[in-house]
Amino acid sequence: MTVPDVELTEETIFTWGAPPLKFGAGASDEVGFEMAGLGAKRVLIVTDPGIHSLGAPQRIADNLRRYDIESEIFDGVHVEPTDDSMNKATEYARAQGPWDGFIAVGGGSAIDTAKAINLLTSHPGELMDYINKPIGNAKIPPGQLKPLIAIPTTAGTGSESTAMCVLDILSMKVKTGISHWRLRPTLAVIDPLLTMSLPAQVTAASGMDIVCHAVESYTARWYTTFDRKKPEERVTYCGSNPVSDLWCEKAMNLIAQSFRKAVHEGADNIEARSNMMMAATFAGMGFGNSGVHIPHANAYPIAGMVKDYHPAGYPEEEPMVPHGQSVSLTAPEAFRFSFESAPERHLRAAELMDPRADKVNDPREQLPSVLISLMRDIDIPNGIGAVGYTESDVPDLVPGTMKQQRLLATCPKTPTEDDIADILTKSIQNW
Repeated sequence: MTVPDVELTEETIFTWGAPPLKFGAGASDEVGFEMAGLGAKRVLIVTDPGIHSLGAPQRIADNLRRYDIESEIFDGVHVEPTDDSMNKATEYARAQGPWDGFIAVGGGSAIDTAKAINLLTSHPGELMDYINKPIGNAKIPPGQLKPLIAIPTTAGTGSESTAMCVLDILSMKVKTGISHWRLRPTLAVIDPLLTMSLPAQVTAASGMDIVCHAVESYTARWYTTFDRKKPEERVTYCGSNPVSDLWCEKAMNLIAQSFRKAVHEGADNIEARSNMMMAATFAGMGFGNSGVHIPHANAYPIAGMVKDYHPAGYPEEEPMVPHGQSVSLTAPEAFRFSFESAPERHLRAAELMDPRADKVNDPREQLPSVLISLMRDIDIPNGIGAVGYTESDVPDLVPGTMKQQRLLATCPKTPTEDDIADILTKSIQNW
């Protein structure tokens, strides 16, 4: 068969990838067997102080010992990591190394920190060398990384199945990240039992991250609408595509069944916890390949420029807007903006998220109304005003969003600075 020699200007190729999964109650007790199979003899366990105090990292260290694997626990992960916290974690790992592999135990903060440690101890260079442009140099990792097993303890980021890590650049007051398929964990071990003690507020915030991952990915630009790329130019986010769609639809279906139950009955409802862990992973398998857009781009300055907001259920030492909250606060208005670019996608997402929701007169309002109903039920703050911002802050927030061109390019309707300002202003209060 001959392939026609045609100069294509539109994209015809999409990429999709995910790590192998081990899922189920008690799965974390099998991590020693898995790490031994990867040939590791000395492993760094990466976690945060709160998770360490609950005992899961020590149980994993004990399990590793049964397979003659030596380990150390690093519990210096910063909740919502910064360039400073990731650099300190990397310095520790370099000083105490070498390591044959890494195990991340915690939420996205621990998993993302472990990804950065793995990259910066496997290859030369500093953090800013690899950070996405225009903030960093977007250097490509020159070779394979060490084995990394990700064990999430929250149902949220889906970081266990994605090829990116996210952090705050303190000097710029902006969130950004590193994106490359080599960062993707070697194995995701997902044990719903590790989430049973999560406070309701953390369950709600983390779960809204899943919601936004799934809906943004599902409403992202279709992959064939991008310009043709050369092989070396392909990025992790390639636009919505048939495979990512499957995972996003399933994630939204699980959210509809179990999100409210996980928040309100989380201490006793293992089925709801399991469904939300599965939804987080499935949404990660969707957005980790197709991409997210405006709500996530807005979330970066909302979290990065926080003033004095202290959310319930999180460490109280310093102000923060948890990532799952920050992505949700402008989501209703962002989806009003993007509706006309893909009406059927927005309406289908609303139906999957809440099959029993009443139909509203204006189709543009269907998805925002479903999201607002959910956010009110689980006590998400009412817009960016509820986390400390006023209309006078909008001009300062807009540049941080516009720096996220990697994300904004994935929106089927490309926003201008004025569009972002309008979305932020209308998100001061959502209901």
